[in-house]
Order: sequence, then C-alpha cells, then structure tokens
Amino acid sequence: MNKIAVIGAGVMGREIAYTFLIKGYEVHLNDLQNEALEDAKNHINLLLKKSSDKGFIEKEHANAVKSNIYYTSDIKEAVSSTQLVVEAVVEVIDVKIDIFKQLEKYCPKETIFATNTSTMSPTEIAAQTSRPDKCIAMHFFNPVHKMRLIEIVRGLETSDDTFNTVKIIGESIGKIVSEVNEHPGFVTSRMNCLIGNEAMNMVMEGVASVENIDNAIKHGLNHPMGPLELADLVGLDSRLKNMEYLYKTLGEKYRPSPILRKYVKAGRKGKKSGRGFYNYE
Repeated sequence: MNKIAVIGAGVMGREIAYTFLIKGYEVHLNDLQNEALEDAKNHINLLLKKSSDKGFIEKEHANAVKSNIYYTSDIKEAVSSTQLVVEAVVEVIDVKIDIFKQLEKYCPKETIFATNTSTMSPTEIAAQTSRPDKCIAMHFFNPVHKMRLIEIVRGLETSDDTFNTVKIIGESIGKIVSEVNEHPGFVTSRMNCLIGNEAMNMVMEGVASVENIDNAIKHGLNHPMGPLELADLVGLDSRLKNMEYLYKTLGEKYRPSPILRKYVKAGRKGKKSGRGFYNYE
C-alpha cells in the first residue's frame, strides 16, 4: 500500500498528509476550500524546509517528495485510486457520515476508510457504508509529525485484516500503535478533556493564572504541554465539540466549562484564530 488520500486540509489533515509524505507515500489531499488547500501546501512546504534545515530529513528527500503530493478540491479525483482514505474533517458526526457516503461511491472496493475522530463511534460512521469491515478509527495527535501515538479503534464490524493492515501502516510511518476498544472518547480524549475542562474551571474561579496552571501541570506532573496550551493548539471550537459529545454520551462530569463556551462564542478559537487562553497575534 503506497497511495493514500486525506480528506480535510485543516490543522490535522495537513499534518497527517505531511507525515505520510515524508515516509514515502503518495498523498492526495482534499478539501472543499481552495484557500485551505493553499494554506496546507504552504504549511507542508515550510515543514519540509524546517525538517531539512535541522537535519531531520535530507534536503534531496525534502525536494523529491514534493512531487508525491497532490492537492485537489474534487473528492472523486482524490480517492478514486487510493488504498487508504483518512478522513480528518470537523468533529461533527453528520459531516463525517456524509464523507463516508461519498467515499463509498468513489473508492475501489478494497479501499480502507479511516476516521481521525478523537471521540466518536467508528461503528456508527461505518454503518452508513456497505463495507463496515473495512472501516476503522485512526486517532492521530497534534502535531502529528512529532507525536508518536496513534490510537486505532475497531468498529463492531472491523475485520482483523483491516486492523492488521492499518497497524502495519501506522508502524511504517514511525508511530506507536495502541489498540483501543470503542467507547466515547477512547483513552486519551477522555483524559485530556477532563484535565482541560478542570483547568478552564480553575481559570474561571480565579484559582491561578493561565500560565501558572499550565506551568504546574508541565513541571509538577511532567506533561509536555499545559492543558490550556494544548486546548489552544487543538482549537477551542474543536474541544467544545468534543466536550459536548462526551457530555451527551458519558454524562455530567463532561459538562463543558462555561468559559470554554464563552471564548468560542467570542471567536477565541485558540492558536488558529490568534487568540484563545493565550494571545498569538
């Protein structure tokens, strides 16, 4: 398997595309918005330059792989000959289901469909296709090219062949693969959402400043990033969608912090918008 498609050229999609690209895969990156594709192309080219400048990859390799990625707003063109499709669109299950229905129409019968969801049910998404045995969740972590883990989550009908193939693919791009049973939020999102939500409540209650809360978690609990810094990186709008889904499926302890709702309503979506719990402008 050497040809993959990524649906969605946002923060996660472009990072997933880059990670496959530098490991020798032919990548087709799709998004409805040409502006998003242009931003993704600039981001990927910048990552290639930084990686070669720092010696992580050879300059010749960085230049060569640019010819192995294709940017297109036509989903049929992106997926019609690919062997694996990774969906990385917004965390709204109806949107994901719509993507999978389109993949069903345009992909070869042997193509595996993977959703990059961090919380939602691969079984429910897969049930909208005629190939639930070839559907699975691949939960990548941001920034994808630095974070080592992929959570691989079977749906109810996911076959052993599909799981084993995806496991091999994950390992081929240098990732540690963790098999997780399907449950809302899997392992990492459940924990991250709880920690982040409590940090937001502490900001709201005046327990400590944003910086001091993050510093306490980084240097006291040895997390690589503070929970508020991480929420800004993920996107506060994305975190709110995750929290709302977990609140709906798992109950009261996942009720989104009021300050999270307030920031999203105000347009403070984190690093991507220039302002969240921190100011990036």
